[in-house]
Amino acid sequence: MSSNLPKIAWVGLGIMGSPMAENLIKAGYSVTGFTLEQEKLDRLAANGGTAAGSIAEAVEDADVVITMVPADPHVKAVILGEDGVIANAKQGATIIDMSSITPQTSIAVAEAAAAADKGLKVLDAPVSGGEAGAIEAVLSIMVGGEQDVFDASKPILEALGKTIILCGPHGAGQTVKAANQLIVAVNIQACAEAVVFLEKSGVNLEAALEVLNGGLAGSTVLSRKKDNFKNRDFKPGFRIDLHHKDMGIVTDAARSVGAALPVGAVVAQLVASLRAQGDGGLDHSALLRAVERLSGDQVA
Repeated sequence: MSSNLPKIAWVGLGIMGSPMAENLIKAGYSVTGFTLEQEKLDRLAANGGTAAGSIAEAVEDADVVITMVPADPHVKAVILGEDGVIANAKQGATIIDMSSITPQTSIAVAEAAAAADKGLKVLDAPVSGGEAGAIEAVLSIMVGGEQDVFDASKPILEALGKTIILCGPHGAGQTVKAANQLIVAVNIQACAEAVVFLEKSGVNLEAALEVLNGGLAGSTVLSRKKDNFKNRDFKPGFRIDLHHKDMGIVTDAARSVGAALPVGAVVAQLVASLRAQGDGGLDHSALLRAVERLSGDQVA
């Protein structure tokens, strides 16, 4: 392991965080991790990382601290809390938050880091690509922050993703991620409606999706999710619960800047209704179940 690489602390080892941290270990980085579930810490240790007993222990010696947690309250607790990253990070450390949260919270994190007077540097760097993209290290990473911090951090991000773009100042990465989640949700909904239409018409679904994906209707969403649709396999790569949170983010952010999202608003409600029916823990491709219910099908 190369000693001149920055030492990394990773906080949040969930569906996305665990494979991402492991990709950094494979790239030669020393990674110390903290998360709430012991089995996730055991997994990190088994893959060559170091398990820490607290955030403070994880970050005290880290040059770069990466956080990957579910939502705004978790980011505020983990980064801004008295036992959190800013309070315990060493002088001059870089904090990269890869969670998907509101742009306002990312700005607040950057302001708190500056106020700590420890020379801390901050990026918001949410990702798209789901569990498969995390495992394969082909995520799209949309970054907000300063150019020099982005340039210094890019080698680390290149171990995690393929498309890595600085989108603007603090919060800009989150704004682009919100737009990403709008496009993905609307795309999944359109695909789900097409699947129900095709099946009720008696068409061979596999053949139909293959030819559709080869034309203008093709998309990364359809490529990634067509097997979920065909097999009714809704094991979560990205949970409905999280997409519900993200649709709230984009709806609020769009309202604040005066952007109308007529189709997005409808899909946000469809996501909310699916969650209300108890499907929040399923993959977002389970929007298919909502279309089936609306079409009069009995859904197990």
